[in-house]
Amino acid sequence: MLWPMLALALAFCGIAVLAVLSVRVHTEVRRLARQVSASSERITRAAEDLERASAPLGSTVDALRRQ
Repeated sequence: MLWPMLALALAFCGIAVLAVLSVRVHTEVRRLARQVSASSERITRAAEDLERASAPLGSTVDALRRQ
C-alpha cells in the first residue's frame, strides 16, 4: 500500500510542477507579445517619419535633374 500511495504523491507533485512552469511560460509569452507589439508600432512610426522626411528630398533631386 505504501508504494502506490508514494507513486500517486510523486505523480501529483510532478503535475503541480508542470502547472507552475506552464503558468510561467504563459506569462513570459504574453510579456514577449507586448514587447513585439510595442516594437512593431515604433518601427511603423519610424518608417512613416522616414517617408515624410524623404519626400522633400525627392522633390529637390527632381528639381536638380531638370536643370
